[in-house]
Amino acid sequence: MKFIETPIRDVMLIEPQVFGDERGFFMETWQEPKFRAAGIDATFVQDNQSRSTQWILRGMHLQVEHTQGKLVRVTAGSVFDAMVDLRRGSPTFGKWWGTELSEQNRRMLWVPPGLAHGILITSPSADFLYKCTDVYSPAHERTLAWDDPTVGIEWPLPAGVRPNLSAKDQQGRSFADIEKFP
Repeated sequence: MKFIETPIRDVMLIEPQVFGDERGFFMETWQEPKFRAAGIDATFVQDNQSRSTQWILRGMHLQVEHTQGKLVRVTAGSVFDAMVDLRRGSPTFGKWWGTELSEQNRRMLWVPPGLAHGILITSPSADFLYKCTDVYSPAHERTLAWDDPTVGIEWPLPAGVRPNLSAKDQQGRSFADIEKFP
């Protein structure tokens, strides 16, 4: 497994070793000692999977209590995965970064607690899997506006296309108004 630092502090891009032949492939997606050696000391308590169609945007989500670290990957299709650092003490506070995760590149991302996180489906459909370090807590969930001009995420949307958002995601708060972490 290869662990690659990203422009956001503590976010890690992970390239698993893939063993494949004419029968298919095998890859290891989690091994505690390897992740711990790379600086990711996580205990997972919940696994989730979503399936979405093209141009659906899910995010930018965070929990202000029961904060969640997430190990994310795509098993079918492709997504643009984006995050915003909301940790005031971080040297990358207020910055965003995004990358493609796909069934072809088989990359994974470690998204630590304290970041807003979201995905845009860029293929006809996509299956997105993620392991979480704490349980989902609807009372503590918040949504940062996907199009907040202060943050300025450059979503890979074709000209004239707006993302399909849930009612909750349409009510995202501005960067100025969203809760921050120490």
